[in-house]
Amino acid sequence: MLASDGGVVHLRPIVPGDADRVVRFHAGLSERTRYMRYFGPTPTLPPREVVRMTTVDHKTRVAIVAVLGGEIIAIGIYEGLAADGKPESAEVAFVVADEHQGRGLGPILLEHLAGAAAENGFTRFEAEVLSENPNMVAVFRDAGYQITRAFDGATVHVEFLIDPTEALMSVRNARERASEARSVANLLRPASVAVIGASADPKKVGNALLDNIIAGGFTGPVFPVNGPAHRGGDADAESQPGAAAHGAGPGHHGPGHPGLGHHGHGNPRRPVRERPPSVRGIRAYESVRDIPDPVDLAVVAVPAAVVDTVLDDCLVKGVRTLVIVSSGFGESGEAGLESERRLVEQVREHGMRLVGPNALGVANNDPEIALNATLAPRIPAAGRVGFFCQSGALGIAILDTAARRQIGLSTFVSAGNRADVSGNDLLQYWDSDTATDVVLLYLESFGNPRKFSRIAQRVSRTKPIVAVKSGKGAMTAVRAARSAGARLDDRIAQMVLEQAGVIQVDTIPELFDCATIFAYQPLPRGPRTQVIGNSSVIASLAADTARTGGLEVIGTVDLGAGASEEEFESAVAAAMVDDGVDAVIVVFVPPVAVDADWHARALMAAANTPGGVPKPIVTTFLAVEGIPPGLMRPGPHGLPERGSIPSYGSPERAAAALANAWQYARWRSAPEPTFARPAGTDAEAARMFVREHMDGLTDGQSGEGGRDLTEVEAATLLGWYGIDVVEFREVRTMHEASAAARELGFPVAVKATSPGWRGRLDREGARLDLPDPTSVVTAFAELIELTGDPVLHVQKMAPKGVGTVVTMRDDPSFGPLISFGLSGSTFDLLGDRAYRAVPLSDRDAADLVAAPRSAPLLDGYRGEQPIDKEALIDLLLRISTLVDDIPEIREVVCDPILVSPDAVAALSARIRIGPVPSRKDAGPRRLS
Repeated sequence: MLASDGGVVHLRPIVPGDADRVVRFHAGLSERTRYMRYFGPTPTLPPREVVRMTTVDHKTRVAIVAVLGGEIIAIGIYEGLAADGKPESAEVAFVVADEHQGRGLGPILLEHLAGAAAENGFTRFEAEVLSENPNMVAVFRDAGYQITRAFDGATVHVEFLIDPTEALMSVRNARERASEARSVANLLRPASVAVIGASADPKKVGNALLDNIIAGGFTGPVFPVNGPAHRGGDADAESQPGAAAHGAGPGHHGPGHPGLGHHGHGNPRRPVRERPPSVRGIRAYESVRDIPDPVDLAVVAVPAAVVDTVLDDCLVKGVRTLVIVSSGFGESGEAGLESERRLVEQVREHGMRLVGPNALGVANNDPEIALNATLAPRIPAAGRVGFFCQSGALGIAILDTAARRQIGLSTFVSAGNRADVSGNDLLQYWDSDTATDVVLLYLESFGNPRKFSRIAQRVSRTKPIVAVKSGKGAMTAVRAARSAGARLDDRIAQMVLEQAGVIQVDTIPELFDCATIFAYQPLPRGPRTQVIGNSSVIASLAADTARTGGLEVIGTVDLGAGASEEEFESAVAAAMVDDGVDAVIVVFVPPVAVDADWHARALMAAANTPGGVPKPIVTTFLAVEGIPPGLMRPGPHGLPERGSIPSYGSPERAAAALANAWQYARWRSAPEPTFARPAGTDAEAARMFVREHMDGLTDGQSGEGGRDLTEVEAATLLGWYGIDVVEFREVRTMHEASAAARELGFPVAVKATSPGWRGRLDREGARLDLPDPTSVVTAFAELIELTGDPVLHVQKMAPKGVGTVVTMRDDPSFGPLISFGLSGSTFDLLGDRAYRAVPLSDRDAADLVAAPRSAPLLDGYRGEQPIDKEALIDLLLRISTLVDDIPEIREVVCDPILVSPDAVAALSARIRIGPVPSRKDAGPRRLS
C-alpha cells in the first residue's frame, strides 16, 4: 500500500504474535496522541487490553496493522455493535504513530476496514471523537463518506454508511493517483544516487551505469559503492589518489581537504594517511551504509546472488527507491522467480519502491535533475514524450531510434521484470506531469488490466497514449506462466485499448510515427484530408492508406514533377486556410538529384499562413524519418518544438500516422462516457444468492473450485438485475410437460438440456411452435428417446428476431470482458465478436453493438426492420453491472438472445461462479 508521500506501507490483519509490537507501538506514542485515542492519559496498555487488541475473530471484530521495517506504525480496528442493538453497525477507531502522521495512513486504514466490514455484512460505521480532535472527523469526511455528527459535550458522535458510492470511489481514486504519482516522482527526481557495483572496468555493467550518470550531468551527488561484498562478477574497485566526490554534499572531500595527508611534504616522521578508494575519480564506499549523506535512489548492478546483501544495506540506510539492472531473477526459471518474490516482499516491508530486476534503468531529462541511470549508450535529448517499456534489450534500440528521429523524451523507465513499478504507476505520474505531453508504452502484459483501463481512459482525455503490444513470443515461458497463461489475443487487446482511448500500433516504427505527429502537430478537427504533391502515384498511395484508416480524402492536388517552390507554398497555404480541410498530406519526390531546401522553406512558410485554424501537416520529405533540419521549428537549446513538420519514410506511413491522430481526436472529442446504474436492480439479493451457492467452494488464486449454476438458478440471478429469461419449466414426465405448456400458454417449445443437443444447426434438440398439449406430449416423447436427457425444458415461444450472443469471461490478461456478436456457427467460425472491458459505459455498450462486421444485419438489412438497439444496449449494461457488482461471477453466456424491433428475449443463460482470482481494482487500494 502506498502512503500519500509515495512510500510503501505493509498492511495485514493483526495476529496474537503482535502483542510485543503493540506494546512498543503504544509506548512510542506521544502523550497527546494517546489522549486523543483513549480519551485520557494511558501511559501503558494493560495486558488484558493487549490480548483483546491482538485476538480478533476477523468478522465481528477486525484489526489491521500498518507495518514498516517489522514494526507497527498504525493500528485500525472495528467492533460490531450487535450487543447495543445495532447489528448492521460497527464502531471504528485507529491511531497512527506520531512520526508517520500526515502520510495518509488514517484514510488507508479506514478504506480497508470498511472493505472488510462490508464483506462481513456491516453497512454503517460509528465513531466517538473528542471535540478537540477535528482532524479525525476530517479523515472521515475527506474520505468521501457522508457523515452525520452529534455533539455531546466533550465528544462528537460520527456515523456514516460504508457502501461504496461514486463520490467515495472518486476520492479513493484521487488518493491513489496522488500517492502513486508521488512514488514515481521519488524514483525519477532523486536528490542523490548510489551506484552499487560501480566499477572502473569498462567491460562491467557498473562502469556503464556510473559513466552514464556522470556524463548525463546529474545535478546531485553520486556515490559509487564497491566493497568486496558488491564486486561479484559485475563490479571491481579502483583506488586513485586525490579522488573527489561528484556533486556537492557534506563529507565529500577533494584532494586539498585538510583531513588528508600530503605525502612528501611537512614532517617526514608524520605518518601518511591512506587516501580513500575511488571509482572514476569519485570517492567510493565499501557499503551504502557507509555513505554519510542521505541516498534517495540506489542503482544496483551486482550478481543476483549478492542482491540480498545489498538490499539489507539499503534498508538500513533508508534508501527510498531501487533500480536493479541485475538479471537472474524471474526471467531465468522458477528458482529465480522465487528470489524475485522474496525481493519484492522485503522491499515493500521497508517502504521502498523497485524498478526491475533485469531493468535497463530510468532517465529524467529535466535540466533540474538530468538523470541518465540507464545502460543505454545514447538517450534522446529533452522533449515532451514519456516512455515506458519492459524489455531492457529492446529498450536500448528504442532509445537509439527515438534519438535518431529527434523525438525528445521527458522521462524513460525500463521496468524489466516489472516486479513492482509498472506501467500503471507511470501513467499516474505522467497524468499530472507538466513536462509530458505524449505517452509511449511497449507492453508485454498487463499486471492489473482493470486499473490500466481506468487510468488510461482518464489520461487519454488530455494526453495521447500510444502502445505497442508485443507478440506471442515476447515473454519467456516462466514470465508467461506467471502472467496466468496470458498470451494475449491481439484483436481483443486492440479493442480493449481502443475502449480506453489508447492508440495501439503493431511495430516500433509505427510507435514513433505516431509519437512524431502527436509531439509536434495539432490534432485534426475532422477527417477531411487533402493530399498535395508532385507525384500522382505517390499521392494515390497516401490517399488509399488515408481512406483505409478512416480519413475522408476530399481531393488530391497534383502539382506536377516540375512544381516550383512558389507553387508548393501556394497550394499548401490554400489548404491551411480552407475551412473544408482538416489535415494535409504533402508528398514530395525531387525529379532530379537537386538540393530540396526550397521545398522545406515552402512547407514552413505555408504552415504559418495567417487566417487559418491550426491543422496537422505530414510529409514525405526525401523519405527522411523524423524532423529534417529544414522542417524544424527550433526551440530551447536548438531542439525541435511544436510546429515542426514530421517527415515519414513512405506515403503510407505518413497517412497511417495522420489516421491514428484523427481516430484519437475523435475519441477525445466525444462526450465523456457515463456509468449510470440501470434501474430495477437488487444487488444485495443477488450477492446473498451467490454467497449461499458459493458455500463449499475453495478459495485460491487459480480460480479452481467453481461451479455452474443450473439454468433455473441462472435465470433467478439475472432476474434481480432486470434481465428476464423467456419463461420455461423443467419437466421430467409427459404430464409435467403438458401442464407446463398450459401454464405458460401456447405456442411453446420443448428443448433438450444436454450441451451436445443445445444449439445444433439441424435443430434436432428442439421442437418449436407447438400449438397444443398433444404436440407437446409427442415432442417430449421424441426428445426423451432421442437425447436420453432426464430433464427437458418447456419454454414459451419468443417473438421472431435476429439471434445474438452475449458472453462475459474473466480473461487472465484483461479481467472481466464482455463480448457481443450474432449467434450461430458461421459467426463463430469467422470470429465475428467484439469485446469490451467491464464496466461498460453507455458509449461502450453502443460501440459493442455496432462493432461486429455483421452488425448491419441489426439495422434493417435488405428491407428488414431494424431491431430495438436501445433495449439491447440496456441488457449489456445490466450484465456489466451484475459482474462488476459480484466478482464471484466468473462466466456468463446468454445464447441466443433474440432481438426484434419490439423486444429483446434471452432464451438461455449459463452462469459460472467461483472464487475470485484477483480483486485488483475492485476494493481497497493495494499493490499487486
